[in-house]
Amino acid sequence: MFTIEHNFDATVITLVDDVAEHREGDVKISTSAERVVVEQEDEKTGKVSRIVLSEAQLSDLLASINLPEGAYSKKPKSEPR
Repeated sequence: MFTIEHNFDATVITLVDDVAEHREGDVKISTSAERVVVEQEDEKTGKVSRIVLSEAQLSDLLASINLPEGAYSKKPKSEPR
């Protein structure tokens, strides 16, 4: 299950691990024009782990999901003539 909320400065997506045998804490993803923040609370310690990605890093992550093992570099977009 997941939820999507559109706020003034960001869109917030929450992923709920409701079907897993060993349930993990919810993952909260906040996206804005400048960055993407991924957070997950450790339910045992109460501490929140946070990862901040730039738009370029998120783009690379999305592009990598279905690729085979290896090292990749995206081609720069060509300039309009």
